[in-house]
Amino acid sequence: MASMAVPEVALRSGSARPMPAVGMGTAAFPPMPEATKDAVLAAIEVGYRHFDTAYMYGTEKPLGEAVAEAVRRGLLASREEVFVTSKLWCTQNHPDLVLPSLRETLKSLQMEYVDLYLIHWPLAVKPGPPSLPNKKEDAMPFDVEGVWRAMEECQRLGLAKAIGVSNFTTKHLDKVLAIATIPPAVNQVELNPVWQQRTLRAYCAEKGIHVAAYSPLGGQNWDGSGNAVLGSEVLAGVAKARGKTVAQVALRWIYEQGVTPIVKSYNKERLKQNLEIFDWELTDEDHQKISKIPQLKIIKGHGLFSQEGEFTSVDPADLNIVEE
Repeated sequence: MASMAVPEVALRSGSARPMPAVGMGTAAFPPMPEATKDAVLAAIEVGYRHFDTAYMYGTEKPLGEAVAEAVRRGLLASREEVFVTSKLWCTQNHPDLVLPSLRETLKSLQMEYVDLYLIHWPLAVKPGPPSLPNKKEDAMPFDVEGVWRAMEECQRLGLAKAIGVSNFTTKHLDKVLAIATIPPAVNQVELNPVWQQRTLRAYCAEKGIHVAAYSPLGGQNWDGSGNAVLGSEVLAGVAKARGKTVAQVALRWIYEQGVTPIVKSYNKERLKQNLEIFDWELTDEDHQKISKIPQLKIIKGHGLFSQEGEFTSVDPADLNIVEE
């Protein structure tokens, strides 16, 4: 089966290889190691070369195993052919824990480096095993400067080819840029036609920070409240007119904004469809329609904490990741 050629984008900071324009996400709760490994192998077969994991997902090990097996089977010439992102969890978001956390991640991945290492959230939680939800009293002040200095050290040591952030607003990014020697290469945020992040995108474009999109298909409402992207009548209308799926329209729209979607599917046919977005375009009229979709943010910082208890050492306002 012929695999798709995927365009790539050069990052403005760091020495990572160019980032393929669609990535495969591996967040699955609860983690399913065997299914993850099989899905990554299937993704490599259909043409994915960009994989996104995190310490919190528990999928670093199966991702690493899949890449190693793909090299053994000749599906990949070497590990260098893939772009791998992982992330530092809130419990690791402390200056002295950054480097040991990345070393642990690399051990799980069986890799000598990650292409991109991100601070998963702009908040710190008391060190310990990761759990969701966190207790409010375990939230700690986030030492932006100390943590970013440690991230820069990871890049200098060659353990991460590029460094960046996730779930950061312009306010959070201002703090990083004020002290950074190495600016963040990427900000990965929730972004899709129902949460378009115009303010943040404009800011990142101006600062040379590439934006990556998680939940590009709106897939994070685990409470079963329906999916505002896949259920969008506007997108369904565009999809019908173009002879595409709603998912393909959403992904193409993201790509046309200059953003890299990180899309999770463990289904080989859908994995393939999600790459079939590069040989057609949306019209100006399509863009007009999509720009008018009512906006809805799903993932919020407060969602990482249990309802009970009180924040004792952080201002709850600091947990706001919704761009004003």
